[in-house]
Amino acid sequence: MSDLPVTPAVRVLRAAKVAFEGHLYKYVEKGGTAQSAKELGVDEHIVVKTIIVEDENRKPSVVLMHGDREISLKNLARFIGVKSLTPCDPNTANKHTGYMVGGTSPFGTKKQMTVYAEETIFELDKILINGGKRGFLVVLEPKDMERVLKPVKVNVGIE
Repeated sequence: MSDLPVTPAVRVLRAAKVAFEGHLYKYVEKGGTAQSAKELGVDEHIVVKTIIVEDENRKPSVVLMHGDREISLKNLARFIGVKSLTPCDPNTANKHTGYMVGGTSPFGTKKQMTVYAEETIFELDKILINGGKRGFLVVLEPKDMERVLKPVKVNVGIE
C-alpha cells in the first residue's frame, strides 16, 4: 500500500482501523463512476459516488449514492425537512471538503457534515468509494463505512 496516496481519507480509515484496499486508475475529466468502474473492471452499482449538496440556507451535506443511480434531491429535501437542495459547484464543494471534484471522499472532509447514504449500499458485500484524490478509489465493506461515517440511511435513488 506504500505506492498509494496518503490523503485525509486514508488517514481517517487507518485511524479507525478499517481494512481497505486502494486502487489507482486513469482519471478522465467528467468520466464519473462509469469510467472508474470500466477502468477497474467492476459493476458501476458498487462504485459509490460522493455528492456535496447545500440547502436553501447554504448548509452543506454529503450524499452517498450508487454510481449507476441518480439522487432525487426533491425527495431528500423532503426527508431532511428543507425547502430545497442543490449540488454544490466545484469551488464550493472544495471549500466544504478540502477535496477537488472527482476526488471527493466522505472521509476526512474539512467541515463536519451530515452524511446521507442510500440504504441499499449497505446490502452490498463491498463498495468502492473515493479515497480523496482523482483516480483513487478504496474498496471496503459498507459496515466499516457505516461505523466511521455514521450516516443517515435514506431511500432517494432513481434508477
